[in-house]
Amino acid sequence: MLVRRWQAPEVPSLEQIKMMLRAEGLTPTIESYDAGSKVSEHRHPFDEIRMVASGEIMLEVSGNRLLLRAGDRIDIPSNTRHSTQTQVGSACTCVCAERPF
Repeated sequence: MLVRRWQAPEVPSLEQIKMMLRAEGLTPTIESYDAGSKVSEHRHPFDEIRMVASGEIMLEVSGNRLLLRAGDRIDIPSNTRHSTQTQVGSACTCVCAERPF
């Protein structure tokens, strides 16, 4: 798992995030979560790349809880158990991509 915290004063736009992932040869998709949404623990047969475009999302990855904010990125290795949850009063939009082996 690799987490990259956004350090610049301005957060990238949704379109800029999609361009960053495309520059890596990835196909970005947009995922939107309502306030208080949960996605139960699961895993994928591919690496998952997730970058927060707006809001905040709490991830639990192999027992570690991480709060990602707008601009933050996480790369979750294939077959790694993880779940997500948004805060009760805040929706979240992420740009995600799959990196096959």
